[in-house]
Amino acid sequence: MHTHRQPNSAQCFVCGLQNPFGLHLHFFDNGIDEVRCEYTIPEQFQGYPGIAHGGIVAAMLDEAIGRVSMIGDPLHFMMTATMELKYRLPVPLNTPLTLLARKLKDRGRIVKAEGAIYLPDGAIAVEGSLTLVDLPSQFIVNEEAAERLGWKVYQDEGMK
Repeated sequence: MHTHRQPNSAQCFVCGLQNPFGLHLHFFDNGIDEVRCEYTIPEQFQGYPGIAHGGIVAAMLDEAIGRVSMIGDPLHFMMTATMELKYRLPVPLNTPLTLLARKLKDRGRIVKAEGAIYLPDGAIAVEGSLTLVDLPSQFIVNEEAAERLGWKVYQDEGMK
């Protein structure tokens, strides 16, 4: 059960709630090793007619998989060192999708994780794997930086 709501930011393209061009995704985790997101991609993120742009899909998976490092520590930001995606089926617009990501290995400064985007019938449309590494020290997010980013758990869809 994915009951722990993860923070959103103000301006992140994927999760930023004030970004007028962003996706506005919300993520939940199970407190152990999985992150989940439900999302319907709107028309403005189209690639081929009726299909989501591959770059949008990649950004969604990068964010979902990357968030496994934040389970239990919402300030543990990591960056993607490597990302491999396999596009198996077209990702349709205006269709409810499920993103599910799992932590595979956690070595502290390096995390290996995988994830997928599922269609309503359970078919995997896109799957990916990431190697995540800790941010360089000048980018470490502390409580003060989190405040500036608007990084917090929002209980409703809007910013307050």
